[in-house]
Amino acid sequence: MLVRVERSQVGLLESSMRLKPHEAQSYRKKALWVSWVSIVVTILLAIAAFTVSIMRHSASAFGFAFDAMLDVLSSIIVLWRYSNAAAVHSAHREYIACIILGVLFILSSLCIMGKAIHDLATKLLPEVDDFLFSVSIVSGLVCIILAVFKFMLGRVLTSKALITDGFNSLVGGVMGFSILLSAEVFKHQPTVWYLDGTIGVLMGLIILAYGVKLLLDVVPRMRQTRNYERFE
Repeated sequence: MLVRVERSQVGLLESSMRLKPHEAQSYRKKALWVSWVSIVVTILLAIAAFTVSIMRHSASAFGFAFDAMLDVLSSIIVLWRYSNAAAVHSAHREYIACIILGVLFILSSLCIMGKAIHDLATKLLPEVDDFLFSVSIVSGLVCIILAVFKFMLGRVLTSKALITDGFNSLVGGVMGFSILLSAEVFKHQPTVWYLDGTIGVLMGLIILAYGVKLLLDVVPRMRQTRNYERFE
């Protein structure tokens, strides 16, 4: 009997032990709402950032825009993760979502670093104006606010997928403000033109490291829960 109980718990998240059914469903719906808001907002931010990247030759803006599109995809994965009300505590479904997120993080990081390295190699100089400042400030604030909500819901639901989505939004917020930082530095110190591209490379490396770590953590657990999935 004890072995059977332990095996059944392999397919469950810790939230199943702490949350009452109605509480779990309430937080699940909040996660869905936050994901929808994140998708709509980050699509708009990505369009603005891509525009800035093209018009102002900013590697940081390109990195943010690409990260924003990654945020859209990660939020879509979270929507899938919580679309099934019965699977709110499903560890198997959770790990599938995390594996997809890990792969997306790695692919995205390679694109961000590739663009930043290209800009550094060709010595592409960013152009500074009020439009760039406005986009960077709005992007940074919105992404950090979204990250806070995702982290809070992720902790309650013990969802690594939600926390990963929150991490991606946090990176987007940092990159949004980095656009402002690199542009301001370049405005006063043109010799530090490489800061923009360097930040792009650094953010790409952070995303890459997180994606690799996520896969290393989740893949072994995925194998454990594969035979004990109860909700699918």
